[in-house]
Amino acid sequence: MSTSTSLSKIGLSKSATSVIPPLPILHNHFTAAVGKSSIVVKAVAVVVVIGYLFSFISSAIPYITITPGYVMPPNFRVYSFILYCFVELHFWHVLADVAVIVLFGKLLEPLWGARDMLIFFVITNLGVGITTAFLYFFIYLVTLNEEYLFEVNIYGLSGYIAGFCVAVKQVMPDHCLATLPFGKLRNTHIPLTLLILIILLRIAGLLPGPYPYMFLNGMIVSWIYLRFYQKHTNGNRGDMADNFSFASFFPSQFQPLIAIISNSIFSALVKVKLCKKPQRRYDVSSPTTITVTLPGTEPHDAERRKQLALKALNERLSKPDTTPSWPSLDDEGPTSPTAPLLPSSQNLASHVQAALKLPDADSAKLTKSSALEHV
Repeated sequence: MSTSTSLSKIGLSKSATSVIPPLPILHNHFTAAVGKSSIVVKAVAVVVVIGYLFSFISSAIPYITITPGYVMPPNFRVYSFILYCFVELHFWHVLADVAVIVLFGKLLEPLWGARDMLIFFVITNLGVGITTAFLYFFIYLVTLNEEYLFEVNIYGLSGYIAGFCVAVKQVMPDHCLATLPFGKLRNTHIPLTLLILIILLRIAGLLPGPYPYMFLNGMIVSWIYLRFYQKHTNGNRGDMADNFSFASFFPSQFQPLIAIISNSIFSALVKVKLCKKPQRRYDVSSPTTITVTLPGTEPHDAERRKQLALKALNERLSKPDTTPSWPSLDDEGPTSPTAPLLPSSQNLASHVQAALKLPDADSAKLTKSSALEHV
């Protein structure tokens, strides 16, 4: 009896220790991410914590959050459009904000740089504050309820969290986060999934009223900036890839209808010169092929896919060769200087790197010539 009791205790202790270790591991990963982050990430995280401390001063809340009725004359508190995003009233919201800021710096700062990340932070939060305030003005005009003007406080980084989800969808759309009974959850599904979850939490009374509006506006503002205005290193602006269209945020069953609506709106904006029509670039430098690209798709998507392919290749080459060697059919006799049947890893790496830099037609020729060379 004592043996079974001791075994049960050992089993309980083992199960308990199997649950406890992830917490120190997460803490170590978070500490390492903060330590490697830039001064921009650290500064924004510190200011968010300071804004949370200011929220304990109840008389300061109307001045550091956006109250739609006070941003117009005679009060004219336009500075609140800059301060509101650093204010949180609950500690768990601060933890979520800091985690997203650090994760943004870890995933996207190496691709964008600290300057572009700061520009994205400012544009997203400023756009979310302005659009959400005007949305409450519109609600007031419909309902004539003054509470929407003077009793609403807009604050927090929920709009920026939406922008982070949109940016991750742009960079790594097909990355699988989890396998669920009804399918795989990928980065491309996160923005709409979180929006639905926030709406449900708001209906349940677990989130403040402005949060769903801020998250939706954050999705729209960040997508518009990344789609049409973000400047790339080669001088192009935006990302006109098909997997980053507005319809791609929705399930495939609704994408054709959403595409018709969004394309009609875009055509109208082009006619009034609020948006520019994407210009195709023709590369005629190659005598055999002509490459047609849209702005935002060449350095952005091609370079990203190139890096992913090279990373996968390096991981494949770094693995030890576990293939058993076949015994020789001839016991004796000199070895003939014949070429190997398969290319070496160095030649394979050079061919793959060359194929990644060439157009599709040249890549096919290179692959064919490589096969003929080693046969």
